[in-house]
Amino acid sequence: MTISQLFNVANLFVLPFWTLMILLPNWKVTRRIMESYLPFVLLAGAYLYLFINSITPENAQALSNPQLADIARFFANETAAATGWIHFLVMDLFVGRWIYWEGQKTGIWTIHSLALCFFAGPLGLLSHILTGWIAKTFFPKFQQNEAVTVGEKAASSSGT
Repeated sequence: MTISQLFNVANLFVLPFWTLMILLPNWKVTRRIMESYLPFVLLAGAYLYLFINSITPENAQALSNPQLADIARFFANETAAATGWIHFLVMDLFVGRWIYWEGQKTGIWTIHSLALCFFAGPLGLLSHILTGWIAKTFFPKFQQNEAVTVGEKAASSSGT
């Protein structure tokens, strides 16, 4: 598999997870799939493969004492750029999964934060933190009621 093919496969690989979390967050199948760490293991494996293939002695030295110009030269290499992109895919999906589970536990609305996280990871995280703060500050009773409702739904769907 070429670097370009691996890049394309990784991009497509994450889409079903984002789709489930954003469009079908309360579906039992979504919860079951998002319980797994397997997607992260597979993406991290692709990352490791690319990372090993992108490291040269010059790159290792540049990364050990990062300067902006050196990092820019490093990412000018196609393998290094694919490595960095898969790093983003893994970490953004992991943060998105955390946001998803926080929403499931607390009842805080997450669709906007997940969509932002999908397109710009840190902005989705910031959005979720702010949404949580707003919910706790201005709607504390709503959040408690939602958390109980979500917890009851999860318990009833698991058969307990």
